[in-house]
Amino acid sequence: MPHPIPSGTSHAAGLVLVVGATGALGRPVVKLLRERGVPVRALSRHPGQGADLAARGAEVVAGDLTDAASLQRACAGAARVLVSAHSILGRGRWRSEAVDDAGQRALIAAAKAAGVRRFVYTSAFGAGPEHPIDFFRTKHGIEVAVRASGLDAVILRPTSFMEQHVHLFNGAAVLANGKARLIGPGSKPRNFIRAADIAPLAVRALLEDPPPFRTLDIGGHDHASNAEVAALYAREAGIALRASHLPAGVARVIGTLAAPLHPGLARIMKLMSLPDDAFSERFDGAAALEQRLGVRLMRLDEFVRERVKEWRARPATGG
Repeated sequence: MPHPIPSGTSHAAGLVLVVGATGALGRPVVKLLRERGVPVRALSRHPGQGADLAARGAEVVAGDLTDAASLQRACAGAARVLVSAHSILGRGRWRSEAVDDAGQRALIAAAKAAGVRRFVYTSAFGAGPEHPIDFFRTKHGIEVAVRASGLDAVILRPTSFMEQHVHLFNGAAVLANGKARLIGPGSKPRNFIRAADIAPLAVRALLEDPPPFRTLDIGGHDHASNAEVAALYAREAGIALRASHLPAGVARVIGTLAAPLHPGLARIMKLMSLPDDAFSERFDGAAALEQRLGVRLMRLDEFVRERVKEWRARPATGG
Protein backbone atom coordinates (compact mmCIF):
# COMPACT_ATOMS: atom_id res chain seq x y z
CA MET A 1 0.00 0.00 0.00
CA PRO A 2 1.26 3.53 -0.74
CA HIS A 3 2.65 5.38 2.22
CA PRO A 4 -0.03 7.82 3.50
CA ILE A 5 0.55 11.55 3.48
CA PRO A 6 0.66 12.69 7.13
CA SER A 7 -2.59 14.16 8.44
CA GLY A 8 -2.85 17.89 7.88
CA THR A 9 0.07 18.05 5.45
CA SER A 10 -2.12 18.75 2.42
CA HIS A 11 -3.79 21.77 3.96
CA ALA A 12 -0.48 23.21 5.15
CA ALA A 13 1.34 22.71 1.86
CA GLY A 14 0.15 25.89 0.17
CA LEU A 15 -0.11 26.20 -3.60
CA VAL A 16 1.84 23.59 -5.55
CA LEU A 17 3.06 24.41 -9.06
CA VAL A 18 3.50 21.43 -11.38
CA VAL A 19 5.58 22.21 -14.46
CA GLY A 20 4.87 19.79 -17.28
CA ALA A 21 1.46 19.04 -15.80
CA THR A 22 0.02 17.27 -18.84
CA GLY A 23 2.99 14.89 -19.19
CA ALA A 24 3.40 11.27 -18.15
CA LEU A 25 4.46 12.15 -14.60
CA GLY A 26 2.89 15.58 -14.15
CA ARG A 27 -0.68 14.44 -14.82
CA PRO A 28 -0.88 11.71 -12.14
CA VAL A 29 0.89 14.01 -9.67
CA VAL A 30 -1.74 16.71 -10.18
CA LYS A 31 -4.53 14.18 -9.73
CA LEU A 32 -3.06 12.83 -6.49
CA LEU A 33 -2.54 16.32 -5.12
CA ARG A 34 -6.12 17.29 -5.88
CA GLU A 35 -7.39 14.07 -4.24
CA ARG A 36 -5.65 15.32 -1.09
CA GLY A 37 -7.21 18.77 -1.38
CA VAL A 38 -3.95 20.51 -2.26
CA PRO A 39 -4.33 23.65 -4.40
CA VAL A 40 -2.50 23.08 -7.68
CA ARG A 41 -1.39 25.32 -10.51
CA ALA A 42 -0.81 23.11 -13.56
CA LEU A 43 1.61 24.63 -16.07
CA SER A 44 1.72 23.27 -19.60
CA ARG A 45 2.75 24.33 -23.08
CA HIS A 46 -0.53 22.70 -24.13
CA PRO A 47 -3.11 23.86 -21.57
CA GLY A 48 -5.92 22.62 -23.80
CA GLN A 49 -4.81 19.09 -22.92
CA GLY A 50 -5.49 19.76 -19.24
CA ALA A 51 -9.30 19.75 -19.24
CA ASP A 52 -9.36 16.68 -17.00
CA LEU A 53 -7.07 18.46 -14.53
CA ALA A 54 -9.22 21.59 -14.54
CA ALA A 55 -12.26 19.40 -13.88
CA ARG A 56 -10.52 18.22 -10.71
CA GLY A 57 -10.04 21.80 -9.56
CA ALA A 58 -6.50 22.49 -10.76
CA GLU A 59 -5.69 25.95 -12.11
CA VAL A 60 -4.45 25.10 -15.61
CA VAL A 61 -2.22 27.80 -17.11
CA ALA A 62 -0.11 28.20 -20.23
CA GLY A 63 3.62 28.41 -19.72
CA ASP A 64 6.89 27.52 -21.32
CA LEU A 65 10.37 26.90 -19.97
CA THR A 66 11.68 29.07 -22.81
CA ASP A 67 9.50 31.99 -21.63
CA ALA A 68 10.92 33.39 -18.39
CA ALA A 69 7.98 35.75 -17.87
CA SER A 70 5.53 32.84 -17.91
CA LEU A 71 7.64 31.08 -15.28
CA GLN A 72 7.62 34.15 -13.06
CA ARG A 73 3.83 34.36 -13.31
CA ALA A 74 3.46 30.67 -12.60
CA CYS A 75 5.70 30.79 -9.51
CA ALA A 76 3.93 33.79 -7.99
CA GLY A 77 2.22 32.60 -4.82
CA ALA A 78 3.50 29.03 -5.11
CA ALA A 79 4.94 27.36 -2.02
CA ARG A 80 6.22 24.18 -3.68
CA VAL A 81 7.23 23.28 -7.22
CA LEU A 82 7.57 20.01 -9.11
CA VAL A 83 9.22 20.18 -12.53
CA SER A 84 8.77 17.14 -14.76
CA ALA A 85 9.12 18.71 -18.21
CA HIS A 86 12.02 18.04 -20.56
CA SER A 87 12.86 18.33 -24.25
CA ILE A 88 15.26 15.55 -25.20
CA LEU A 89 13.64 15.40 -28.65
CA GLY A 90 13.20 19.14 -29.05
CA ARG A 91 14.35 21.39 -31.85
CA GLY A 92 14.18 25.07 -32.73
CA ARG A 93 12.87 27.16 -29.86
CA TRP A 94 12.38 23.99 -27.79
CA ARG A 95 15.79 22.43 -28.35
CA SER A 96 17.15 20.73 -25.26
CA GLU A 97 19.72 23.45 -24.53
CA ALA A 98 16.94 26.05 -24.35
CA VAL A 99 14.53 23.98 -22.26
CA ASP A 100 16.58 21.57 -20.17
CA ASP A 101 19.41 23.96 -19.39
CA ALA A 102 18.54 27.66 -19.77
CA GLY A 103 14.83 27.08 -19.12
CA GLN A 104 15.37 25.09 -15.96
CA ARG A 105 17.79 27.73 -14.67
CA ALA A 106 15.18 30.41 -15.36
CA LEU A 107 12.63 28.37 -13.40
CA ILE A 108 15.02 28.03 -10.45
CA ALA A 109 15.53 31.80 -10.47
CA ALA A 110 11.78 32.45 -10.67
CA ALA A 111 11.14 30.04 -7.79
CA LYS A 112 13.75 31.72 -5.62
CA ALA A 113 12.37 35.18 -6.38
CA ALA A 114 8.84 34.03 -5.53
CA GLY A 115 9.87 32.56 -2.18
CA VAL A 116 9.13 28.94 -3.09
CA ARG A 117 9.87 26.64 -0.14
CA ARG A 118 10.31 23.23 -1.79
CA PHE A 119 11.64 22.49 -5.29
CA VAL A 120 11.38 18.93 -6.63
CA TYR A 121 13.40 18.36 -9.80
CA THR A 122 12.92 15.35 -12.06
CA SER A 123 16.36 14.41 -13.33
CA ALA A 124 17.26 11.08 -14.96
CA PHE A 125 18.80 7.84 -13.77
CA GLY A 126 22.49 7.85 -14.66
CA ALA A 127 22.79 11.62 -15.01
CA GLY A 128 26.41 12.63 -14.58
CA PRO A 129 29.16 14.90 -15.89
CA GLU A 130 30.82 12.14 -17.94
CA HIS A 131 27.73 10.66 -19.58
CA PRO A 132 28.18 10.12 -23.34
CA ILE A 133 24.85 11.83 -24.10
CA ASP A 134 24.61 15.58 -23.53
CA PHE A 135 21.03 15.41 -22.17
CA PHE A 136 22.23 13.44 -19.13
CA ARG A 137 25.14 15.82 -18.60
CA THR A 138 22.67 18.71 -18.68
CA LYS A 139 20.45 16.96 -16.13
CA HIS A 140 23.46 16.62 -13.83
CA GLY A 141 24.26 20.32 -14.26
CA ILE A 142 20.74 21.28 -13.19
CA GLU A 143 20.97 18.97 -10.17
CA VAL A 144 24.06 20.94 -9.15
CA ALA A 145 22.27 24.25 -9.78
CA VAL A 146 19.21 23.25 -7.75
CA ARG A 147 21.31 22.17 -4.79
CA ALA A 148 23.34 25.40 -4.94
CA SER A 149 20.24 27.60 -5.25
CA GLY A 150 19.33 27.72 -1.57
CA LEU A 151 15.93 26.19 -2.32
CA ASP A 152 14.76 23.22 -0.26
CA ALA A 153 15.61 20.78 -3.02
CA VAL A 154 14.61 17.17 -3.74
CA ILE A 155 15.83 15.30 -6.81
CA LEU A 156 14.13 12.34 -8.47
CA ARG A 157 16.19 10.17 -10.84
CA PRO A 158 13.85 7.75 -12.64
CA THR A 159 14.78 5.21 -15.27
CA SER A 160 12.90 5.26 -18.60
CA PHE A 161 9.13 5.71 -18.34
CA MET A 162 7.10 2.70 -19.45
CA GLU A 163 4.39 4.96 -20.83
CA GLN A 164 6.85 6.35 -23.37
CA HIS A 165 9.79 3.98 -23.89
CA VAL A 166 7.84 0.73 -23.61
CA HIS A 167 4.53 1.70 -25.19
CA LEU A 168 4.64 4.93 -27.21
CA PHE A 169 8.06 4.36 -28.78
CA ASN A 170 7.80 0.60 -29.21
CA GLY A 171 4.69 -1.41 -28.37
CA ALA A 172 2.13 0.93 -29.92
CA ALA A 173 3.51 0.26 -33.41
CA VAL A 174 3.52 -3.49 -32.79
CA LEU A 175 -0.16 -3.34 -31.89
CA ALA A 176 -0.98 -1.01 -34.79
CA ASN A 177 0.72 -2.90 -37.61
CA GLY A 178 2.83 -5.71 -36.21
CA LYS A 179 6.05 -3.83 -36.88
CA ALA A 180 8.97 -2.99 -34.63
CA ARG A 181 11.52 -0.56 -36.03
CA LEU A 182 14.67 -0.85 -33.95
CA ILE A 183 17.83 1.23 -34.09
CA GLY A 184 20.81 -1.08 -33.97
CA PRO A 185 20.33 -4.61 -32.64
CA GLY A 186 17.94 -3.50 -29.88
CA SER A 187 19.73 -5.89 -27.54
CA LYS A 188 20.71 -3.65 -24.60
CA PRO A 189 19.07 -4.52 -21.25
CA ARG A 190 17.10 -1.50 -20.05
CA ASN A 191 15.18 -0.69 -16.91
CA PHE A 192 11.70 0.81 -17.09
CA ILE A 193 9.46 2.42 -14.47
CA ARG A 194 5.80 3.34 -14.78
CA ALA A 195 5.53 7.12 -14.34
CA ALA A 196 2.26 6.65 -12.46
CA ASP A 197 4.21 4.65 -9.85
CA ILE A 198 6.58 7.57 -9.33
CA ALA A 199 3.71 10.00 -8.73
CA PRO A 200 3.02 9.01 -5.08
CA LEU A 201 6.72 9.43 -4.30
CA ALA A 202 6.78 12.82 -6.01
CA VAL A 203 3.78 13.87 -3.91
CA ARG A 204 5.57 12.80 -0.75
CA ALA A 205 8.66 14.72 -1.84
CA LEU A 206 6.49 17.81 -2.32
CA LEU A 207 4.37 17.64 0.82
CA GLU A 208 6.25 15.97 3.65
CA ASP A 209 8.30 18.10 6.03
CA PRO A 210 11.07 17.11 6.04
CA PRO A 211 10.98 15.18 2.75
CA PRO A 212 11.49 11.40 3.03
CA PHE A 213 14.56 11.57 0.78
CA ARG A 214 16.74 14.20 -0.84
CA THR A 215 17.86 12.28 -3.92
CA LEU A 216 16.05 9.18 -5.10
CA ASP A 217 17.14 6.79 -7.84
CA ILE A 218 14.03 4.90 -8.88
CA GLY A 219 13.44 2.11 -11.35
CA GLY A 220 11.33 -0.97 -11.87
CA HIS A 221 11.90 -4.66 -11.25
CA ASP A 222 12.55 -5.80 -14.80
CA HIS A 223 15.23 -5.41 -17.44
CA ALA A 224 14.44 -5.96 -21.10
CA SER A 225 15.88 -4.90 -24.42
CA ASN A 226 13.85 -2.99 -26.97
CA ALA A 227 13.71 -6.17 -29.08
CA GLU A 228 12.40 -8.12 -26.10
CA VAL A 229 9.75 -5.48 -25.39
CA ALA A 230 8.49 -5.68 -28.98
CA ALA A 231 8.40 -9.48 -28.78
CA LEU A 232 6.48 -9.31 -25.49
CA TYR A 233 3.79 -7.12 -27.08
CA ALA A 234 3.51 -9.44 -30.06
CA ARG A 235 3.26 -12.51 -27.85
CA GLU A 236 0.62 -11.00 -25.55
CA ALA A 237 -1.43 -9.76 -28.52
CA GLY A 238 -1.02 -12.89 -30.65
CA ILE A 239 0.60 -10.89 -33.44
CA ALA A 240 3.26 -12.11 -35.85
CA LEU A 241 6.08 -9.64 -35.23
CA ARG A 242 7.99 -8.09 -38.13
CA ALA A 243 11.12 -6.42 -36.78
CA SER A 244 13.43 -4.23 -38.83
CA HIS A 245 16.81 -2.94 -37.68
CA LEU A 246 18.42 0.31 -38.73
CA PRO A 247 22.16 -0.40 -38.56
CA ALA A 248 23.94 1.57 -35.87
CA GLY A 249 26.40 3.02 -38.38
CA VAL A 250 23.57 4.31 -40.55
CA ALA A 251 21.88 5.81 -37.48
CA ARG A 252 25.06 7.70 -36.63
CA VAL A 253 25.25 9.12 -40.14
CA ILE A 254 21.59 10.16 -40.01
CA GLY A 255 22.21 11.80 -36.65
CA THR A 256 25.17 13.76 -37.96
CA LEU A 257 23.20 14.99 -40.97
CA ALA A 258 20.12 15.80 -38.90
CA ALA A 259 21.94 17.71 -36.15
CA PRO A 260 21.74 21.24 -37.65
CA LEU A 261 17.97 21.07 -38.21
CA HIS A 262 16.78 18.52 -35.65
CA PRO A 263 19.20 18.15 -32.73
CA GLY A 264 16.66 16.06 -30.83
CA LEU A 265 16.57 13.41 -33.55
CA ALA A 266 20.36 13.52 -33.75
CA ARG A 267 20.58 12.96 -29.99
CA ILE A 268 18.31 9.92 -30.11
CA MET A 269 20.18 8.45 -33.06
CA LYS A 270 23.45 8.80 -31.17
CA LEU A 271 21.98 7.38 -27.96
CA MET A 272 20.48 4.33 -29.68
CA SER A 273 23.55 3.63 -31.81
CA LEU A 274 26.01 3.51 -28.92
CA PRO A 275 27.44 0.10 -27.97
CA ASP A 276 25.44 -1.74 -25.32
CA ASP A 277 28.22 -1.20 -22.78
CA ALA A 278 28.60 2.56 -23.36
CA PHE A 279 26.53 3.24 -20.24
CA SER A 280 24.39 1.06 -18.02
CA GLU A 281 20.62 1.25 -17.76
CA ARG A 282 20.38 -1.37 -15.02
CA PHE A 283 18.64 -0.64 -11.74
CA ASP A 284 18.54 -3.34 -9.10
CA GLY A 285 16.90 -1.57 -6.19
CA ALA A 286 13.17 -1.92 -6.91
CA ALA A 287 12.40 -4.44 -4.16
CA ALA A 288 14.28 -2.36 -1.59
CA LEU A 289 12.37 0.76 -2.68
CA GLU A 290 9.04 -1.01 -2.27
CA GLN A 291 9.95 -2.10 1.24
CA ARG A 292 11.47 1.20 2.30
CA LEU A 293 8.86 3.56 0.86
CA GLY A 294 5.71 1.44 0.90
CA VAL A 295 4.99 1.52 -2.84
CA ARG A 296 4.17 -1.12 -5.42
CA LEU A 297 6.07 -0.91 -8.67
CA MET A 298 4.33 -2.45 -11.67
CA ARG A 299 6.10 -5.28 -13.47
CA LEU A 300 6.84 -4.91 -17.17
CA ASP A 301 4.69 -7.84 -18.28
CA GLU A 302 1.75 -6.51 -16.26
CA PHE A 303 2.08 -3.11 -17.93
CA VAL A 304 2.17 -4.69 -21.39
CA ARG A 305 -0.87 -6.86 -20.64
CA GLU A 306 -2.80 -3.73 -19.63
CA ARG A 307 -1.89 -2.00 -22.89
CA VAL A 308 -2.87 -5.05 -24.93
CA LYS A 309 -6.17 -5.27 -23.04
CA GLU A 310 -6.87 -1.63 -23.89
CA TRP A 311 -5.97 -2.33 -27.51
CA ARG A 312 -8.40 -5.25 -27.67
CA ALA A 313 -11.14 -3.09 -26.18
CA ARG A 314 -10.70 -0.26 -28.66
CA PRO A 315 -13.71 0.67 -30.81
CA ALA A 316 -13.79 -1.07 -34.18
CA THR A 317 -13.10 1.21 -37.15
CA GLY A 318 -15.03 0.84 -40.35
CA GLY A 319 -13.21 0.08 -43.57
